[in-house]
Amino acid sequence: MLDSLLQAAAPLLTPLFSLWGSAVTGAELVAFVLSLLMVVANMRVHPVAWPLAIISSALYGLLFAHFKLFGEAGLQVVFIVGAFWGWHQWLKGRHDDAKALKVSRLSPRQRLTALLATLAAWPVLAWLLNTHTSSDVAWLDALPTVGSLAGQLLLAQKRIENWPTWVAVNVVSVALFATKGLWLTVILYSLFTLMALQGWRAWKRLEGQSHG
Repeated sequence: MLDSLLQAAAPLLTPLFSLWGSAVTGAELVAFVLSLLMVVANMRVHPVAWPLAIISSALYGLLFAHFKLFGEAGLQVVFIVGAFWGWHQWLKGRHDDAKALKVSRLSPRQRLTALLATLAAWPVLAWLLNTHTSSDVAWLDALPTVGSLAGQLLLAQKRIENWPTWVAVNVVSVALFATKGLWLTVILYSLFTLMALQGWRAWKRLEGQSHG
């Protein structure tokens, strides 16, 4: 099924130009632009970020599968499903007091729980990738994958901690994509790191506000 999907998407995966010796496809270029717009919208707590996330994730899913980054490819599918949920949360989500979701922080215990759950999931996913796929970078692929899931959940709940999570994920992702020669995506995730730092600062100022 995956092979058929990749064959159908072949025009999107056809190289358009080269960057530092590596081919850049139409899928990567469009996903690059949409992803930047998505992060800007996230920084502003604007719900248009979620449909942008859905489209860019679909394109990146195809791209990562093409390069045998199966952890990252599978993550994009989860992102798409999660984006629909996050979109609903930002538009209709409520706290226990029935008030609209606001930018807020986790408690110390919640932070520790999130960190330990993420670290525990890392070797499990790495084992699955090593065992059931042809991935040649299973551990490096698995770490940003599980970190991204944590970041997505925190983002959907408008938790400030989503931003330092994305900083860590993006730094590891830069190394991962560099191993595959995806240089445009390396640039993107380097920009993501800087934007996540800016988003972290911005959300600290927005704490207690609902938006969207």
